[in-house]
Amino acid sequence: MGNLLKVLTREIENYPHFFLDFENAQPTEGEREIWNQISAVLQDSESILAELQAYKGAGPEIRDAIQNPNDIQLQEKAWNAVCPLVVRLKRFYEFSIRLEKALQSLLESLTCPPYTPTQHLEREQALAKEFAEILHFTLRFDELKMRNPAIQNDFSYYRRTISRNRINNMHLDIENEVNNEMANRMSLFYAEATPMLKTLSNATMHFVSENKTLPIENTTDCLSTMTSVCKVMLETPEYRSRFTSEETLMFCMRVMVGVIILYDHVHPVGAFCKTSKIDMKGCIKVLKEQAPDSVEGLLNALRFTTKHLNDESTSKQIRAMLQ
Repeated sequence: MGNLLKVLTREIENYPHFFLDFENAQPTEGEREIWNQISAVLQDSESILAELQAYKGAGPEIRDAIQNPNDIQLQEKAWNAVCPLVVRLKRFYEFSIRLEKALQSLLESLTCPPYTPTQHLEREQALAKEFAEILHFTLRFDELKMRNPAIQNDFSYYRRTISRNRINNMHLDIENEVNNEMANRMSLFYAEATPMLKTLSNATMHFVSENKTLPIENTTDCLSTMTSVCKVMLETPEYRSRFTSEETLMFCMRVMVGVIILYDHVHPVGAFCKTSKIDMKGCIKVLKEQAPDSVEGLLNALRFTTKHLNDESTSKQIRAMLQ
């Protein structure tokens, strides 16, 4: 990742901009307790992504079992292939719950009085970096999940088989690991096109609703400021030249898109209206200037997981840019 140096806050087209040291930020004593909690969650993120990327599914075994319903050997082969995959899917789902709690802790730290969200992001750069890492992970997870239909196919087969055995009064060992209640929650999670983003959106909405004495602007301004940080970093040659790898570029783009989606779900009128503190045209333009293959998943996230894109208040130009 490039050496991204923090610079003083400045106003460009009325949007706040400053840079966070995404690579080298270290927690202050005031940040350390929360930083340690979030770090304990994030340390598992790479292994989750590696497992998801390696997920091949049990498609052939399931197909053979369905086509030959009376062949006990094929039924057992399919079941034995699916069960360890369901345990893996449970691990992914349980990680989403940990991530949800981590985000709420970060939002509490980055929005609480007496400081403004901009001051929080400047003063607590290590927490801001962890916030960015959560968003980065989320977009990577959802991109991989969207490209892997085997996940839902495997889980659907698992649930059908469990239901059939329950009718026959059979209890399978795996039900001790993934009981009916857990299976229902997992089913709702994997039914989402972008389940991790949905989790973070729900977590942000829950944070706002639970903290009624905290102005909603504290949360939305935190998100819009993070968006501006990433946008300027991507569109300014002076700062792009600091990047040492393409992954830094993708990191910034994923974080930018993630905070746009969170903002759009939390703000009453969303990210796309004229009064939004997010420069949506500029953000989309930055994405469209990249190689199409690298940003299609991010553009799809804006198209399909935002809340207000199709509102009447969204300009025709922004809609056209996302077509």
